[in-house]
Amino acid sequence: MQQPPRQYRYYDLLMTAFVTVLLCSNLIGTAKVGYISFPFTLPLLGDNLSFGAGNLFFPLGYIFGDVLTEVYGYARARKVIWAGFGAMVFATVMAWVIVHLPPSPDEPFNTQLQPAIEILFGNTWRIVVGSIVAFWVGDFVNSYVMAKLKVLTQGKKLWMRTIGSTVLGQGIDSILFYPIAFAGIWTFDTLLAVIVFNWAFKVTVEIVMTPVTYAVVNWLKKAEGEDFYDQATNFTPFSLKV
Repeated sequence: MQQPPRQYRYYDLLMTAFVTVLLCSNLIGTAKVGYISFPFTLPLLGDNLSFGAGNLFFPLGYIFGDVLTEVYGYARARKVIWAGFGAMVFATVMAWVIVHLPPSPDEPFNTQLQPAIEILFGNTWRIVVGSIVAFWVGDFVNSYVMAKLKVLTQGKKLWMRTIGSTVLGQGIDSILFYPIAFAGIWTFDTLLAVIVFNWAFKVTVEIVMTPVTYAVVNWLKKAEGEDFYDQATNFTPFSLKV
């Protein structure tokens, strides 16, 4: 007799949190370039730093992604990645609809609102495609590497799995997104510099946040009574089966 699928207390909450952070990073984060001025000069960076505001969401997003694979396994993380992918596609389509929806001529405020909506949500098709493709490929690579390394290390050296998966997953994410979105618009030197900086920034965040990841993973494994090993998992990304 087939056993019913196991129920988890926090899995659905983590899925919801992951999708929320993902949508915020793509809908809010892409709209602004942040700027920080330092009272001192840093090596390589100088005395100021400009960065995409979407990077502020990365620490939360990476914790959710790594924790999902580490605790629940690749198949359940795959389901979350597809949920995020679907949410991104839906949000993108609806943003396009809202931007192109004719504003009512009877509402005077529309003359101010419409240009703002176009600036915030009217991303070019290249940015949209680059963001969706980079997320899909990068997150699946991250989860796959996490799961394989867990089996290889017999569950030891979590730090190596989280950092190693980010090095590969976010490297591929950056290599895909920026050329798709900005090749031919930015110079090659600018494109390369942004790719390297964003990759290095996210790997650095991964390293700094490692103690937080350990704390969350250890607590969640005890709370759920789960520490999944993907020893017989079908690693195809094209499935929702758990």
